[in-house]
Amino acid sequence: MIIVAGHLIVDPQQRDSYLAGCVNVVEHARRAPGCLDFSITADLVDAGRIVIIERWESPAAVAAFRGTGPGEQSAAILAASVAEYDVSDVRSLT
Repeated sequence: MIIVAGHLIVDPQQRDSYLAGCVNVVEHARRAPGCLDFSITADLVDAGRIVIIERWESPAAVAAFRGTGPGEQSAAILAASVAEYDVSDVRSLT
């Protein structure tokens, strides 16, 4: 399993419009082969921070979804810290 996790920083006044522009991306990702979960959400404490969390079956599934990379919204990103993690074992907490 691959987990992609991290955050983006955008202008706090632009965050809502940035997230609104992500709706289609999230819908598309969740229908993509190999996607287990995909979420782009507002941080509850920092008005300019957007949290990214994705789970994929394999590196190939991530690569197929990513294609050519970020779209037009990338211009709104002031900073980013997002990493990909290769997970070999999973333990349920529920």
